[in-house]
Amino acid sequence: MGEAIKRIRLLKLWEILFRDTDEEHRLSTMSILSKLHDQGIECVRSTLYEDIKILQKFGYEIFCKRAKQNEYYVVERNISVPELLILMDAVQAASFISPQKTKELVGKLANLSGSERGKVLEQNIIQSTTTKTPNNVLYTVSEISQAILQKKKIFFHYFNYDCAFQRVYKMSKKHPEKKRGYKLNPLGTVFDNGYYYVFCYDDFFCNISHYRVDRMDSVCMLDDDASDIANQKRNELSARKRKLFYMYGGEERKVEFLADNSLIDIIHDKFGGEVKLHALSDNKISFSVYVQVSPTFLAWCCAFGDKLKITAPTDVVKQVWEYIQSIYAVYRE
Repeated sequence: MGEAIKRIRLLKLWEILFRDTDEEHRLSTMSILSKLHDQGIECVRSTLYEDIKILQKFGYEIFCKRAKQNEYYVVERNISVPELLILMDAVQAASFISPQKTKELVGKLANLSGSERGKVLEQNIIQSTTTKTPNNVLYTVSEISQAILQKKKIFFHYFNYDCAFQRVYKMSKKHPEKKRGYKLNPLGTVFDNGYYYVFCYDDFFCNISHYRVDRMDSVCMLDDDASDIANQKRNELSARKRKLFYMYGGEERKVEFLADNSLIDIIHDKFGGEVKLHALSDNKISFSVYVQVSPTFLAWCCAFGDKLKITAPTDVVKQVWEYIQSIYAVYRE
């Protein structure tokens, strides 16, 4: 029994030091003894000193500031404060995480830096104005991730919202009174523009499609193994994601551009460093990339005014012109 108590005491001692201390927040000997007492563990000074030596001997970095009462603290963390801030900001910016879960996750991340520093992180983080979904998607993500790892199919229903922001489910074509059930091969997930998506391969239509995770309902992993061709398609996801614009798909085409030099950073951010730029006169460049031509792609091109122009193929140039004309007609009325 005595050996078991010693093990628990060592565990709780490390938990207290890891959670409640850092370089700026140290705990005195008496404070540590008091915290152990609060957890039902009685300990004296001499035993505490021996326990700390044991932890240090086995690689636990516990530092001591010599004073009238020695003060102990932990510096080493599995994750740094800047890394935590990036993750906390990302959680806040994610539209698919509910407000309650956002608060919970931000708190958990902050506490990884220690309880005292965590309070400061939570107090100083700038609250995001991102519109949050009321749905809790963690169960959905869990089912999807398990299916991907185990190479299984998933089943789900899918919905959009109506004017009253009520769910409108996709219905079965054969049985219009029933919700359509999707049975697909999940390939991978991606975070884009504040939303979380899953790429799936459809064995019936022989294509890859993507779905917003917060619009999926009744998600469950099936016992059915993912198809062989679906497993082969996993390697295509990175290239496919780069060709999409705000996750809207369309016909894949090789498109040629003429652009102003001032857009080089934007071109790099969107298409990556592999795209080949050709310098022309008058501060212009030309390049070509494979993209999926969709309304969002056309809108992206028009957003840069006279600094970006599609030069080929001619049918895509025509689509841009028709898109501009349709916008003009709306505002002309």
